[in-house]
Amino acid sequence: MPAKTKKGEKEKEESKITILCGVYIFPNGDKYEGDYLQSTDGALERSGNGAHTTAEGVCYEGQWVNDKMTGEGVVRFPSGSMYEGEFVNNQFHGKGRYTWPNGAVYEGMFNENKMEGDGEFMDTERQVWVGAFRYKAAPGLKFKLAM
Repeated sequence: MPAKTKKGEKEKEESKITILCGVYIFPNGDKYEGDYLQSTDGALERSGNGAHTTAEGVCYEGQWVNDKMTGEGVVRFPSGSMYEGEFVNNQFHGKGRYTWPNGAVYEGMFNENKMEGDGEFMDTERQVWVGAFRYKAAPGLKFKLAM
């Protein structure tokens, strides 16, 4: 006769999570390759390091927490733009670097996908401007002389 398990032990066993690494193709054509968790009910959650590429060609490579881009990572857009830096809950948040297709670069702080805080902007002529950025405005920027 099999030994009886306590109700609490059975609940723990049912909620057991398995860490896996592999490739998952979403119904919309997106592809994820990397670490993920799979619960006993079959639900998948991106967790750890991995790369997600959308059907449109946007690619994120980096850390995942609770199925969201959180931690260090890089996102590349089909236009040629690229962001590398910190993410929180699928947003550029913290220190990062955004490069436009024309070669202009902003390096500094981001807050919920916006340039927010101290940073440097290098324009297409390779001139560098420093100061406080507030999303699309940057009052009081100063030209940084390279001598």
